[in-house]
Amino acid sequence: PFLLILYVKGPIHWNEFFPIADGDQQSPIEIKTKEVKYDSSLRPLSIKYDTSSAKIISNSGHSFNVDFDDTEDKSVLRGGPLTGSYRLRQFHLHWGSTDDHGSEHVVDGVRYAAELHVVHWNSDKYPSFVEAAHEPDGLAVLGVFLQIGEHNPQLQKITDILDSIKEKISHLEGERREQHPKTCVYLLNFRSPSDLLAFIDKTVVKLPEGL
Repeated sequence: PFLLILYVKGPIHWNEFFPIADGDQQSPIEIKTKEVKYDSSLRPLSIKYDTSSAKIISNSGHSFNVDFDDTEDKSVLRGGPLTGSYRLRQFHLHWGSTDDHGSEHVVDGVRYAAELHVVHWNSDKYPSFVEAAHEPDGLAVLGVFLQIGEHNPQLQKITDILDSIKEKISHLEGERREQHPKTCVYLLNFRSPSDLLAFIDKTVVKLPEGL
């Protein structure tokens, strides 16, 4: 006798594990531009970000997160369909194994190379992100489709650090702390004068001769 375990992956199967995905609040969705309707009552989005509030970059196990100081209204999203102020909590990225299968959402049948999610929480109504995350009006997430194109120096600052956080580890804060005998953490400039936490692996890597 043997046990066969099958893993069903991909958004098309999410409703099998999370029934709400078949309801009116499912995500991700396919956006069909010919069916969308303009809502003239919506106000323009107001985005105010203070890059100095960027604090930590970490490996979540399925992506990387860049977390922000959300104790005050330093970085805030307002307007559009929102009725209050939403503080920036973190951003993360979704990507796939190919350049045409990375985004979660789909536009007219097209998937993009990657999708950036910028996560905010309703600080006018709830005292913390944890409490807001359980409420239907608690979070507001901006989704940004990314395409393969010219070199982006700002994204490069992030990708340069990713090799140092290959393993899933907990968040750390401080000037320099030891997480493991072969891992340390430093505060770096993400976009001056902001601080970004980088995890540095001190393991010696041998390169092949002639490289």
